[in-house]
Amino acid sequence: MQTLFQCFWRLRPPLTLLHQAKRHLASQIISHYEVINRGEKEVPEYFNFASDVLDRWTQVEKDGKRPPNGAFWWVSDQREEVKWTFEELGVLSRKAANVLLDPCSLQRGNRILVVLPKIPEWWLLNVACMRTGIVIIPGTPQLTAKDISYRLHASKAKCIVVSDALAPAVDSVVPECKFLKTKLLVSDSGRDGWLNFKDLLQ
Repeated sequence: MQTLFQCFWRLRPPLTLLHQAKRHLASQIISHYEVINRGEKEVPEYFNFASDVLDRWTQVEKDGKRPPNGAFWWVSDQREEVKWTFEELGVLSRKAANVLLDPCSLQRGNRILVVLPKIPEWWLLNVACMRTGIVIIPGTPQLTAKDISYRLHASKAKCIVVSDALAPAVDSVVPECKFLKTKLLVSDSGRDGWLNFKDLLQ
């Protein structure tokens, strides 16, 4: 499985594209840091990657200051592709943020345990958490029920997000996890006692 979260999309080989994007980003970051270091610009009191970077690039494209570029490109093992522009990623991540805030009843500072492979929903949830100030705790899909129980107790997470494969493990430990309020499933089908992320995202 390949995942590429890139700055600029052009019809060039992926490695060339990635190296160019890294060089471009590195020069921007160094330049920005140097301006702050010289005292010519204040360190921002608040910074949010979703709004200060992704949304800014969307606005730059809307203003015609640069042509539309891809923001996200995901390829599965079966060569299924998902591509989002900056605007699409912005819209989808806002919808994901609304799912976390409303049906899941999470607030800024709450913790969410996300145990997913690196599928598009994993990225959406990351950006949604950035937008809302919800603290994301990533977990690998290789976690056992015991591992999940430990992480839920240690983090006091109020929500957990998994795919079909781990839902039974979560259900087996939920009775002992008093802080957990919401179970969110990333699946094409439903499961009793779970909210379905894909359905809520529509």
